[in-house]
Order: sequence, then structure tokens, then C-alpha cells
Amino acid sequence: MPAVARQSAPPAGGAGHCAGVAELRVPGAQRVTAACLDELTTAGTVASGHTDPADWAGLTPAGLATPGGVPGIQLDGHFQDDSAGNTNHGWMRDSQFVVRLPDRWNGGLVIAGSPGVREQYANDRAISDWVLARGYAFAATDKGNTGADFHRDGTAPGDAVAEWNRRVTELTRAARAVVTQRYQRPPRRTLVTGLSNGGYLVRWQLENHPELYDGGVDWEGTLWRADGPNLLTFLPPALRHYPVYAAGGPGAPRAHRELVRAGYPAGSEFLWPYHHQYYWDLTQRIYREELDPGFDGPLEGGTPFCAPGTPACDADYAYRQRPREVREAVRKIALTGRIRKPLITLHGTLDVLLPIGEGSDVYARMVRDAGRGSLFRYYRVEGGTHVDSLYDAFPDRLRPLTPCHRSAFTALETWIGRGERPAPSRTLPLPPPAGATARTC
Repeated sequence: MPAVARQSAPPAGGAGHCAGVAELRVPGAQRVTAACLDELTTAGTVASGHTDPADWAGLTPAGLATPGGVPGIQLDGHFQDDSAGNTNHGWMRDSQFVVRLPDRWNGGLVIAGSPGVREQYANDRAISDWVLARGYAFAATDKGNTGADFHRDGTAPGDAVAEWNRRVTELTRAARAVVTQRYQRPPRRTLVTGLSNGGYLVRWQLENHPELYDGGVDWEGTLWRADGPNLLTFLPPALRHYPVYAAGGPGAPRAHRELVRAGYPAGSEFLWPYHHQYYWDLTQRIYREELDPGFDGPLEGGTPFCAPGTPACDADYAYRQRPREVREAVRKIALTGRIRKPLITLHGTLDVLLPIGEGSDVYARMVRDAGRGSLFRYYRVEGGTHVDSLYDAFPDRLRPLTPCHRSAFTALETWIGRGERPAPSRTLPLPPPAGATARTC
């Protein structure tokens, strides 16, 4: 039976603009709380406690403007789930979601899954604020498991990631029903978007559940292919060769060549120290544990920053030499390129967590090979990297992708709404010095 929204705060001035909030139901939800807010964007939700800044820390440039003036209803809740990594609201329950219903609705709904292994508010600055200000309803999910221990969820390798896809589908259906209740008509347009793992979810949904969406924008989505490339093929070379390159000496030139060959482009070297310290090692270990737990035996998640030659060291991991069941685990979450609704992909050429040549370049070929090129546009963004906060550290060498995502989103709106096809797929050149800002693409 659908959970009835339990109102956490009464509407200002009696029934007010949130009349009927207590009657809203989220199909399939185990728990729902409702709040009538004067501000649904982070301009208000930070102070009111209806977002968690830790969820979205580091994903956007510091200079990104925060829109405001979006009153409406926020629903927080969770679906039935046995895992309990998400601590938001003190619920200790995964499959948490947020649904935001602005008073001034444009008839559309935007769905997003969280990037990385973050929780349901991770898209609030990058996506939710902007689409709410444009009049869209917005819904996001934590994907069903969170944090560096996400691989503990499920009973077999690959189950935790496979759940991500199921949870986005579940939320989309529920959010469409809630929108229909709130506005007395179904959404005339449902769009799906997300970055990193959220971009992967966009691709998977448009391949597998096109009936739920009108189109999507994929922001540097993760690529999973059973035969590679995937995270487990290009991260181990980074772990193996970067320390040799960083140490200098006679082995450094060869280590540099190996890093470039693995997909980390020449010219991105200034980003390698940060990614070695914060991203490469942890990402390899937790996803390898999810898909190939047998590699390190009784260990869980390997040995951080181990040196090559250490037993069961992820720096020595060789995906193509692993047993067939590892590829089968990847196959259950793999993409095909067979999209069935319009999709726009954008990816930065200086992404050194998900290198473009090992990710979106390959996915673009998959889409074309599947005969779906007419539904697809692909924009390679010179100077873009995986997280926009790095633009603040290197404004002379990087450009933020957030404004490019917004340009892609508006292009998708025009494509779907008026049938005007976006510009052909291409590489967007880096603007002249001081030309890139947090507001323009």
C-alpha cells in the first residue's frame, strides 16, 4: 500500500500554497514525510535542513549561482530495502529519495540518480536547483546503496550496481504518480539526467525503459562492458605506473607512456596527483570488490595504496585474466548502446577518473554501431574534467561542465519539444584564457 505523506511542517498561513500536501502518496514507499517550503532550492533548503551539503560537496564550481524563489512541496522517504548505509534523517535505510514539487510547474519532471556512491541530495546544486527554477518537478534517489561499503549489498557480484538501475525505474514510476496527484495531470515530459554513475543510469534507462522517458542528458557516464573497457581495465595501470612517474628517475618516461596508453591523456598530468590521492585507489578497490570479490580472498576491498607485487594488490589487477564469472558479473550491468529515446552525452577531454577515450568515445561508437545514431548527440568538451570543483584550483587550464550540461539540457528540450535537432556531435574547443566561467559553456 502506498505510504501517505506525513507532514513535518504545516503550510504557512493555513492551507496556503501547499493545500492537499497530506494526501500525497508515493507508490511503493515504506516511509514518506512532507514539508511545505518557501524555497525548494539550496538557497533555502540548506537552512531549513531539507538537503545535505555533504552529499553535493565538491561537484560544482564555487562561483555557480544559486537560483531562488521556488516555493513548493518536498517529499522525503524511502522504499523497502534491507540495506542501511544511508544515515540521512536518522532512518538508517537505503533507497531514500527526494521529490520536489514547485508551485509554478511547467508540466515536466526530471529524474536523477546520484553520482559516485553519494546519497539522494547529491544533485541538488548541479541539477535540482536549476531545473526547479525552470519549473520542473524533480526527483532523485540514492540508488539503493551508498558509501564505500556499497558492495556489501546484494547476494552476488554485480547485484549492488544492478540495484541502482532498478531503483531509478522504481522512483520514476512513483514520481510520475505523485506529480499526477499534485497537479491533477501526468507530466507531459519526463527527462532523466545525471553525472558520472548518474550518467550511466541515464544510458541504462534509455536502453531498457524508454517507455518512461522522453529523453536524457548523460554527463560523463560510467561505461560498463563485459569485454572492456571499464573501470577495472584502466584504473590498475594508473595505480601501477603513477608512483613510478611521480618519483622521477629513469623509469618515469616509460611510466608516463603507460599512463597515456591506458587512457590518461598527455596534458592532464597536473590532475594526476589529486586523482591518485583521492580517487583512483579507492574507486578501483570498491568496484573490484563489488564485481570480483574473490581477487583478494578474505580481505574486503583490498589493501589501500599497495605496491605492485604485494599479494592481492589492486595495482596488479588484470581484468582480462580473471575468471569468466567476473565478466558475467559485469555483463548483468553492461550497456549496449541500444538507446530508444533521444540522448545527449557530454564528457570532458581532461577527465582522468573516467578517461574519455576509455568511456564516452567508446559508448558513442556503440550507439552508432547499434544503429541508433539518429537519437544521439555527443559533445566532447575540451578542458572539462570529472568534478567541477577542480576548476576553482585550475581556472587557467580547466572549464566547468555544469554550464555545458545546462546547454545540453536546453538543446534536448528543443529537440523533444519542437523537433529541432541539436548541433551535430563535435568537440567543443576550450575558450581563450579567462573565457571559461562557471556560467557559460
